[in-house]
Amino acid sequence: MATDRKNDTYRSAGGRSDLDHERDTNPDPITGAPGSHPVGTGIGAAGGGVAGAAAGAGIGSAVPGIGTAVGGVVGAVVGAAVGGGAGHEIAEHIDPTAEDAYWRENWSARPYYSSDWTYDDYAPAYRYGWESRARYPDRTFDSAESDLRTGWDRFKLKSRLAWDKAKYATRDAWDRIDSKVRR
Repeated sequence: MATDRKNDTYRSAGGRSDLDHERDTNPDPITGAPGSHPVGTGIGAAGGGVAGAAAGAGIGSAVPGIGTAVGGVVGAVVGAAVGGGAGHEIAEHIDPTAEDAYWRENWSARPYYSSDWTYDDYAPAYRYGWESRARYPDRTFDSAESDLRTGWDRFKLKSRLAWDKAKYATRDAWDRIDSKVRR
């Protein structure tokens, strides 16, 4: 194996790094099985569970003999399973390293770009966009925007962008992931 000092990775004789292989297969941290996306699955399951619990409680209160509590529990289980699957599916299309590289290369060519801000101001908004797409697998950007606006101040780290500026970069990254999912 040869060392690539620029990227500090190790390349096999075929030119492929061990890190490239791990990134491509995204192995489960416990079993080593390829295709694991525990964060996307967990986020989707949590969101689906909450939505399912609310729907199930409503159905349970409307159907005699079921009750709100039972309907809520059944709805939470079903919603978590569906949401987890949706979150996992979206997470399959997200490679944070590739996304950051893409936005680092293209941010200054976007229509909302302003020379008043640096990439370090935009980067948290891009990350917020691609991560939020997995967090809200069953929603559009427009339907999630009020939640995203509320969460921006906690997520933005050292970005100087207020939500009225960050939302364009957030949506751009959301839409990029969305277009990958729809293929």
